[in-house]
Amino acid sequence: MNESAAPPVAVVVVGSLNMDIVVAVPRHPRPGETIIGADSFRTPGGKGANQAVAAARLGQRVAMVGRVGEDDAGRTLRAALNDYGVDYAAVVETTETPTGIALITVDPNGENIIVVSSGANARVGAADVKAAAPLVERAAVVLLQLEIPLEASIEAATLATGTVILNPAPAPTDRLPLELLAAVDVLVPNRSELAELAGVPAPGSLAAVERLARSIEGPRAVVVTLGAEGALLVERGSSTHVAAPTVEAVDTTGAGDCFCGALADALARETPLEDAVRFAVRAAAVSTTRPGAQAAMPARDEVSARA
Repeated sequence: MNESAAPPVAVVVVGSLNMDIVVAVPRHPRPGETIIGADSFRTPGGKGANQAVAAARLGQRVAMVGRVGEDDAGRTLRAALNDYGVDYAAVVETTETPTGIALITVDPNGENIIVVSSGANARVGAADVKAAAPLVERAAVVLLQLEIPLEASIEAATLATGTVILNPAPAPTDRLPLELLAAVDVLVPNRSELAELAGVPAPGSLAAVERLARSIEGPRAVVVTLGAEGALLVERGSSTHVAAPTVEAVDTTGAGDCFCGALADALARETPLEDAVRFAVRAAAVSTTRPGAQAAMPARDEVSARA
């Protein structure tokens, strides 16, 4: 097919790419303690790339904007995007720093602890987004996270003409600028990220989650992911709790990313927000039933089977 005749991408993800190094452990270590784990394995990851793959696996047309190092890990990550059908032309190789990595331990309950070394992700800037402006401006959905510098996310949110989704992960250490939040249509934090945004302890009850979500100024809607409890959609005049299906969780590493990618896919298909959240909850639940991040992202028929 002639490139000019190809349909435009519907979802553009501006975010991070990491090489994940995963070790299964009998339990997570305490400070100063050494734990013997199982064999390690490497797998493509990074919140941005995971979310891009999640949307692509569901049949969406997706492009990625980001950076990797000029190294084997970077080449592997770009190849993985290509294998999943994600347009990686705007993923730039940088020579001055290595590709980002994430060190992940996973316990028998599927719960994980993650340490990220940003590497090339820390070099993503507004200039990278401007270079990809034709993609960002034409996208039905622009999906952002916080594993890259804020200036890049602000530039993307400003250029976007479609729906802007922000997953404020990892949790910000400072308040996010209103300039960014005001450009966001759907904010997707988990409980702890919501608490960091508001500068208060993590809420327990759904009523407390709703009150805290309503305190965030800027976004049109807030969708709080609740793990095995599903998600809470909070809009101006209403709130809706969407329960998650019961599954046997093996690894929760990419569940939040799967949720965001599935939400972006559904909204790009012009699905009403509440129905899009229900779809994303099912997709995230399915992703926890197998190990890894990108490799665990479900296809559309797998999600539909949980309806």
